[in-house]
Amino acid sequence: MAAEPVRIDDPADPRIAGFVSIRERDLTGREGLFIAEGTVVLRMLGQAQARGNGFAAEAILLLEIRLAGIAEVLAAFPPAVPVYIASQAVFDAIAGFNMHRGVLALGRKPAAEIGASLLARLPETSLVLAGCGLSNHDNAGSIFRNAAAFGADAVFLDETSCDPLYRKAIRVSVGSVLTVPFSRGLSGEAMLRGLAEAGFEIWGLSPRGEVPVAAIPAARRIALVLGTEGEGLPENILSSFRTARIPQRPGLDSLNVATASGIALYQIALAMGRVA
Repeated sequence: MAAEPVRIDDPADPRIAGFVSIRERDLTGREGLFIAEGTVVLRMLGQAQARGNGFAAEAILLLEIRLAGIAEVLAAFPPAVPVYIASQAVFDAIAGFNMHRGVLALGRKPAAEIGASLLARLPETSLVLAGCGLSNHDNAGSIFRNAAAFGADAVFLDETSCDPLYRKAIRVSVGSVLTVPFSRGLSGEAMLRGLAEAGFEIWGLSPRGEVPVAAIPAARRIALVLGTEGEGLPENILSSFRTARIPQRPGLDSLNVATASGIALYQIALAMGRVA
């Protein structure tokens, strides 16, 4: 059961320092911490903490009028997690802008997994996504949401991809970043080499792909590789692995990468018997 709420009347109160000037801190970093925003994401954080997967809440800050409505969500957190409440004016002054959702948590990231440690934990039959140069946080969040929806076992991101624990990415993913295991930090080449050595059939997604995604044969382990919005996957990756495309009517260059990930994941999950 979460701790008894403590009222905050001063935006400069040191107890809520981690919530101050959220947008600015989004840009400068939080040294191993992250912001979870909204009731759904708060619930997912509580579930993640209960599962012991490395995520943990440091503190919770609520708009006072939201307290009663999320009592059940708060009950999932241990008493050691402080819960603070504030009026709208104080809440907005803390955040630095109008926060109409009125539900925030300061979370602690788990120890980073880079490649091999996550690969070692995957089941023998696995479906994963791999991202190269995914720089848009909205797309990153949507990709994690798709991964959760279609039963992907993990998401691998290269060193040039954005942090999926950025506040907006977590919100867009509706908390799926907290449930889908991920690795980030290797070069694209090293990341894909590790997947290939672990027995994954690797397919790069591109409008110039050799076969339609529906023609990708079911396999024990499949990795779908996504490139950055606009430029797509670099030529060295496209020439090193098999490629697939999502057929579409002529006249449009390509689909949004998050949309493409959802379509491709559905097709492969269907072929692997992961969805009915």
